[in-house]
Amino acid sequence: MSSFKAYRIFYENNKLEGRITELSLPDLAPGEVVFKCEYSSVNYKDALAATGAGGKVIRKYPLVGGIDAAGTVVSSSDARFKAGDAVICTSYDFGVAHDGGFSQVCRVPADWVVPLPQGMSLLEAMTLGTAGYTAGLAVELLELNGLAPANGKVLVNGATGGVASLLIDMLAGNGHAVTAVTGKDTEHEFLKKLGAQEVLSRGAIEMGTRPLEKSQWAAAFDSVGGEQLGWLTRSMNQNGLIAAFGNAGGIELKSNVLPFILRGVRLIGVDSVATPMPLRRKVWHRLAADLKPRHLTDIATPITLDDLGAYFASMLKGGIRGRAVVRLS
Repeated sequence: MSSFKAYRIFYENNKLEGRITELSLPDLAPGEVVFKCEYSSVNYKDALAATGAGGKVIRKYPLVGGIDAAGTVVSSSDARFKAGDAVICTSYDFGVAHDGGFSQVCRVPADWVVPLPQGMSLLEAMTLGTAGYTAGLAVELLELNGLAPANGKVLVNGATGGVASLLIDMLAGNGHAVTAVTGKDTEHEFLKKLGAQEVLSRGAIEMGTRPLEKSQWAAAFDSVGGEQLGWLTRSMNQNGLIAAFGNAGGIELKSNVLPFILRGVRLIGVDSVATPMPLRRKVWHRLAADLKPRHLTDIATPITLDDLGAYFASMLKGGIRGRAVVRLS
């Protein structure tokens, strides 16, 4: 197509604003692979980037937003990809310093592209997106450290968020006893539908102040950070595992060394941006197989480019659950 629509973010007159624009291929950042984008998805990072909430996420203006995209290759100067290939692009500088996925056409470096795994549709890929990839990577990293259903209860914190809701589905589908923690009391039934055996209201949890609290969890997946992550370090079982991948509750971590030297707790950071490609491909293949969530249609909310502004505002207010999938075709 000679021209196409994209949601482009501008910084003009000391004001940041996103709007739908008409672009052509020369307007996009360079890359070896051009693909028609069928779907993108919305992440918290996208809302921050498009609104400037919490500072400037984007490092270059104007820029097409969106850190996720999936579609069909139109052309490629790299032999690894050819016209007609179904592909996924997430992470790296995509949607941050390189034009991203809120566009009907994307052009990206070939080294960022992942072939769509067998057993996964483009829609499913973007229902997962960076959130699903982060969830799968967190499971993979904890399994490398001994995560297993027989070890005991697994806690998922910030349970209605994109990563966390997918994690509940993945973990329950693989036999884990999942406890979900949420501040949204109206969403308990939704979380149980995804597979949580138990749902705790965040406000009802007594976090305590002792260096070691009652041990309760074999593993925990945390998207919140702050005080709640500190409580998790103090309430893990012996040799407990924690995956940290978010900071919705703050960037500070208040804990002490006793959980680590007396209980052998392991706190593992999950960085989905800079994963080496062999591990990235492995995780995507698992997302199409043993880690594929069972309730993707319940987790996904379909939207269009026209809906992005309102969705960003709702997301920043904590008014969403699951994942928004942007249809671009």
